[in-house]
Order: sequence, then structure tokens, then C-alpha cells
Amino acid sequence: MYRRFGARVTVVEYADRLIAREDEDLSRSVQDILAVAGIAFHLGVRDVALSRASGGVRLAARAHGEPITVEGSHLLLAVGRRPNTEPLDAQAAGLKLDERGFIPVDDRLRTDVPCIWALGDVNGRGAFTHTSYNDHEIVAANLLDGDDRSLADRIPVYALFTDPPLARIGINEAEARALGRPALRATLPMTRVGWAKERGATLGFIKALVDRESQHILGAALLCIEGDEIIHALLEVMATRAPYTIVQRTMHIRPTVSELLPTLLAVLQPLDST
Repeated sequence: MYRRFGARVTVVEYADRLIAREDEDLSRSVQDILAVAGIAFHLGVRDVALSRASGGVRLAARAHGEPITVEGSHLLLAVGRRPNTEPLDAQAAGLKLDERGFIPVDDRLRTDVPCIWALGDVNGRGAFTHTSYNDHEIVAANLLDGDDRSLADRIPVYALFTDPPLARIGINEAEARALGRPALRATLPMTRVGWAKERGATLGFIKALVDRESQHILGAALLCIEGDEIIHALLEVMATRAPYTIVQRTMHIRPTVSELLPTLLAVLQPLDST
């Protein structure tokens, strides 16, 4: 955003790559897209020191052991969040916070104190508006409607609003390997999508993970134009526990970006052979 306003932007990152929670191919692609926009990067940064500079601030540090210096008019620190639980006086209500300051809850968002539930950012079970609202839906359904809803039914889904956006659902490749799941993977570049070509939006790619035995979709990543909307088509299929073949064999409208989904799922290969 600031780069498009005309400012010079340099990202100084502690990790060895951007958005380190994502798979390496996604991190690399997002960095490449931002670099084309003129954003500079320093990764693996340590020993940061700040000082005043004429009209702004000077940052000195080491990136992969090499000294760097960055000067600018403003410094934006993105160092994570902590729950706003201090004003709640949780101790007076008998609530115990965990080591990060969150209020522990079970899958129905109940605390260890009867008749107290914790919703939203304070429970550590999600940090998005959509997860907070879903917390409300779960509690309201269980308390008022006699329903039986649980966080265990919630499929992780979120979007990183880069341009193009990165939409993510389910687990990634590293998580699939850690779980020992026999998985299939498919990846296709946006250069394969005719509608993306016509709109001049061929940056990025899409990929999906499928359980080799059950044929359920384990996760997907859409780094593409309208990916934040298209991801919901896969979300519904995952929620119904339907096999990926439902998407693969369903006719999609042309020309759209979504028409690539059946093509994507037709080229699945074993995860560790691709």
C-alpha cells in the first residue's frame, strides 16, 4: 500500500523468508511479486539498533551476518499481537490466563469457570474477524438453540490481501508431512488461465493437497486474482467431507478463474515426488 502511494519501502524480516508459516514456494512467490512492485527486502535480520536520522530514523542490523543500514521517514513495527485481557481482571472472576495471556477454552469455547465463555481474540483460537464471529455463532447455537456446535468442526481458512491475494485453507505441505498423511499435490500457474491472461493478472499459482486414501481435500493455497473468493468453493467441499472428484468432475463456467480447479485436481501427484 505504501509503495503504491509512492514511498520507498524496505521490509526487514527476522525469519529467513517472508510469511514463514506458509510453504516455501508461496513465500518465494509473494516476495517476487512484491519485489517487482519495487519493495526491497532484508531477511534473516538480527541485532537491530535504531537511532534518529535527519528527518526520520536509521536502522542498523545484520542480515545473514552482513551489516545493513536502512534510513527512512517512518518505521512500522509488526511484532505480533497480544490479547487484550488485562482490563478484564480475569483473576477476580477465577479465570487463569495461559503463558501468552490468553483465556484457555475448550472446543465449545467454555472456560474452566462455569457459565463463562471466551470469544474472539482473547481465547487464542483465532485472530480474524471471521473466526471471532464464528465463535459467537457456536456459543449462541449451543446456549440458545440447543445445538451441538464445536470448534472441532471449523476448517482453518484465511486470506492475505496482497495483490494478487493469497487465500489458504486447511493444512499446508509441511503440516501434511508432520502428520504422516499420504498426500497428493497439484500445482498450476496462473499463466494457464485464459481469463487471467485477458485481465493481465497472470501472477501467482494455485495448488491443492488431497489425502491419497480418503480422497478428501486436505488443504489448498490460491495465490491468484480473486483467490480470496474462489477458496470458498473448496471450503464447502471440505466441510461436506466430499471427495475431491466432486470438484474435478463438475463443469465450471468459462471464462472464469474457477474453471482451473477441475484442471488442477486432474494432475495430482504424490506429494514427495513433485
